[in-house]
Amino acid sequence: MAGNDLGSLLGGLLGGGKSGSGSGNILGALLGALGSGSGSGSGSGGNPLGGLLDMLTKSGLVDQKDSWVGTGQNQSVTGAQIQQALPDETLRKVAEQAGVTPEEAASDLARTLPQAVDKLTPEGQLPQAASLEELVRQQSL
Repeated sequence: MAGNDLGSLLGGLLGGGKSGSGSGNILGALLGALGSGSGSGSGSGGNPLGGLLDMLTKSGLVDQKDSWVGTGQNQSVTGAQIQQALPDETLRKVAEQAGVTPEEAASDLARTLPQAVDKLTPEGQLPQAASLEELVRQQSL
């Protein structure tokens, strides 16, 4: 599966020279889980990033999500907010793949999602792509 490749791509995208954190792997696991059907969001056209943004919107994190996609300063989010936004099964799957607890996974995601979404939406909007790999390629990351 492309989860590990995605993790290294996202790790590089985030400047993940620090091998201890695994934030790229956790993001890859999250977007991989969302892209594999557990978060088949209709409005996102099958794009896992779009599905994630839909989940954040539905859970009341509109201002934070909009700040990450937009061109201004990124607002922060807490691990607890991420835990509320993601389905339990998705967070469990991500945590298992990353080798951490769901709470640690949520905290890692809270730290890394703002920067990742910001970099994947450089013009202030979600690019059209069929897959995360295509999205990353389109952004020349």
